[in-house]
Amino acid sequence: MLTAPRPRADGPGPRPIKRGAKVAEALAQEIVHEIVSRKLPPGTLLSSEAQMLEDYGVGRGSLREALRILEVHGLITMKPGRNGGPMVIEVGTRDYGRMSTLFFHLGGMTFGQLVDARLVLEPMMARLAAERRGQELVGQVADPETTAVEDDIAYYDATTDFHRGVASMSGNPVLNLVSVSLEDVFRDQVTGLLSPNDERRHVLEVHAAIASAIAEGDADAAERLMREHMQEYADWVRQRHPQLMDQVINWR
Repeated sequence: MLTAPRPRADGPGPRPIKRGAKVAEALAQEIVHEIVSRKLPPGTLLSSEAQMLEDYGVGRGSLREALRILEVHGLITMKPGRNGGPMVIEVGTRDYGRMSTLFFHLGGMTFGQLVDARLVLEPMMARLAAERRGQELVGQVADPETTAVEDDIAYYDATTDFHRGVASMSGNPVLNLVSVSLEDVFRDQVTGLLSPNDERRHVLEVHAAIASAIAEGDADAAERLMREHMQEYADWVRQRHPQLMDQVINWR
């Protein structure tokens, strides 16, 4: 049986759990609301189990299920030890992407469809970045002449940073989250399938051209160059690894 929430010393008490809702799910939503409204940073320990039972007026089973829901979604972790308990952790694009892969996998969505989605989204992100004249990307993009393109790690980092940089300059945090998380999913699916060494310098040259178009505010050029760039890679995967395009995206 639910009871009225107890007022807290540091502000209003938790909102009452709506009757008729599944208690654990509603409680998980309320805990998230409190984390956001109180701006609790990563590393913050939430209240003890005894305190939360009193604060929320729910049963121990419902509270533990709610915390398990949040842990599965990567929002908290259970810190062990005497002074442990539920702790807020930093949520990133990989967490959102990992959750998305469950729906992609259950829906039978393929790698080819993921590629098509990025072909639509990434050029739009480049256009939005150009409309905001994102100057800082020019100084961050890898130099095609000096980057050790034969080094897989250096090349991987350079290309990843570029696409993340474009997304961050779109000015829209929702699109940024979706775009970068799709890239995370994409890269998880193609682990080890990097462009051949003889094409890598060309890739970095295209990145530099896109960055220049963005800095100059040339939205048409930025969008066109990004579309051509993404299409080139999609064509390469289709030619070299055609079996990959029809594979269902794995849940990570």
